[in-house]
Amino acid sequence: MDFCIARQPIFNHNKRLYAYELLYRGNNEWNLSNTEGSRATSSLLVSTFLTEGIEKITGTKPCFINFTQELLLKNIHSAFPKNRLVIEILEDVEPTTEVVEACQKMVDQGYTLALDDFIYKPKFDPLIRLASIIKVDFKLTPLDSLEKLLYKLSRFDHLKFLAEKVETYEEFDKSLKLGFSYFQGYFFSYPEKIQIEELTSVKINLLRLLAEVSQKKTTITRLNEIVSIDVALTYKLLRFLNSAHFFLLEKVVSVSRAISFLGATRFRRFVMLILIAEIATDKPEELVRLAVVRAKFCELLATHGNLKKHSNELFLVGLFSLIDAMLDKPIKELLAGLPLTNNVTIALIDKTGPYAPVLEAVRNYEQSLKSPCLNNLKLIQVSPQSVGSLYLQAVEYSEQLLADC
Repeated sequence: MDFCIARQPIFNHNKRLYAYELLYRGNNEWNLSNTEGSRATSSLLVSTFLTEGIEKITGTKPCFINFTQELLLKNIHSAFPKNRLVIEILEDVEPTTEVVEACQKMVDQGYTLALDDFIYKPKFDPLIRLASIIKVDFKLTPLDSLEKLLYKLSRFDHLKFLAEKVETYEEFDKSLKLGFSYFQGYFFSYPEKIQIEELTSVKINLLRLLAEVSQKKTTITRLNEIVSIDVALTYKLLRFLNSAHFFLLEKVVSVSRAISFLGATRFRRFVMLILIAEIATDKPEELVRLAVVRAKFCELLATHGNLKKHSNELFLVGLFSLIDAMLDKPIKELLAGLPLTNNVTIALIDKTGPYAPVLEAVRNYEQSLKSPCLNNLKLIQVSPQSVGSLYLQAVEYSEQLLADC
């Protein structure tokens, strides 16, 4: 049986990835409506740590997972590593004597506790003393209420605060100034601001290289020339191919040999990935990771639906879907310099055409928007039962590729 798991990034004040929150999205028809909270968390823990392997989903980062009152009392946490699991106590948990004692035991064992969707009441003081992190819904909590909450909790000097649902850079800056240490949301995947000034010459050259590599008519000889004159690209390519991922008996020591081994399509994808990463050097690393996940997820949805013949183009749709956030420029302006097909371009700019439902399904899944996701999956004839496993394949692909690069 396939389980749908979504992950949402959590950043520190430097916009560095701190952790992921893992969310269980049910099975079969991606339906959580009939799934009781304790069973959902149990399924998520089993699927993440035992079935899939935590490294495939969160890499080296810890994961936040919701715990109901029932699960807090069942000692289920002890089956999972304390350095990889943050126990997120749901807002409806009552701080009974039994719950506080169970949480004290978790802390004594070295587990980290977080209080979710927190609204202060004096009765929660025993749990506040044990928790390390307080999560606050930044979007739904008025500014004056936030300031009062932070003031009330200032006497607990061990606490750090996490702002949830931070969707813009303005919200990130505001929450940072208020004293939050961690930030959860997709603010990083939108342009920080639309720049009036021109791009630097370095980034213009990178875009030109990206345009060259994106062309279907590019020859192996031309690809060899592009990479061979760039020392950094050559180094990353050879390091990638000689990593443990490929288990090669002989080392690959030349670009031409690398191209021959990978083949034109995989080679072009690798170079595009490196160029995308270089373009986004001043952005959160998670932005590149999300672009790679989207690229592979789009491709997999295409191959499992009615767009099998267009899977390579849908890989590009996912990969370029965040280029405006990487360069803080309007996407229409940036795509004008890339030799993409009309279907790719209108999917990215206008959200129309045959490829648009694929990218929208991916965005819906990221944001846990069930109904629109299911509607878009229906349009591209992809079974909802398979979407969870396809997402995990995309995540695993990104983790392996970026680790080796």
